[in-house]
Amino acid sequence: MNNFNRLNTCFFTGHRIIPAKSREPLRNRVRDCCIYLIENHNVTDFIAGGALGFDTLAAMVILELKRHYPNIKLHLYFPCTDQSSKWKFYDKKMWDSIKLMADDYRYISDMPYVAGCMQLRNKAMVDASDYGIAYCTRNLGGTFSTIKYAKEKNRKITIISNI
Repeated sequence: MNNFNRLNTCFFTGHRIIPAKSREPLRNRVRDCCIYLIENHNVTDFIAGGALGFDTLAAMVILELKRHYPNIKLHLYFPCTDQSSKWKFYDKKMWDSIKLMADDYRYISDMPYVAGCMQLRNKAMVDASDYGIAYCTRNLGGTFSTIKYAKEKNRKITIISNI
C-alpha cells in the first residue's frame, strides 16, 4: 500500500543502456523535468524501478534534489527479490547505497524472478503516479510498453527520446 498521493507522484521508466555521451545531458533533462514538477505541480514523490541504466540515473537525480527540496521522497519498486543477483559487484553496491538513501522500497513480487514481474512492476509504478518521465529511443520493449500503458491511463508523461 502506498503512503503517498497519486496526484503528487511521478514515475520513471527508461532503457537500461544509455550511451556514454548521452548520460550527462540526460541527467540534466531529468533534473530540469523534476524541478518543474516540484515547483509547478507540487510533485513530492518519485518512483524508480530499481533497475540499472535510467532507473539508476533518475534515482540519483532525486537523491541530489533532496538537498534543495527536503520534502521530496524517493520510492523504489523492485520487481522481484533477486533482481540484482546477476549484476556486477559495483552495480550491486551502487544500488545497495541508493536503497539505503531511499525513503522506502517495496517488492512487487516477494519471490525470485518470474516471467511478467517486470511488467507488473511497471504497471504498479504507473498506477501509483499521475506523472511520468521516460527515456525512450525505440518503439518496442518494456519502456515503450510502459509509456503506452501510462497513456491509456491518461498519465501526464514527458518522453525524452533524443539527447
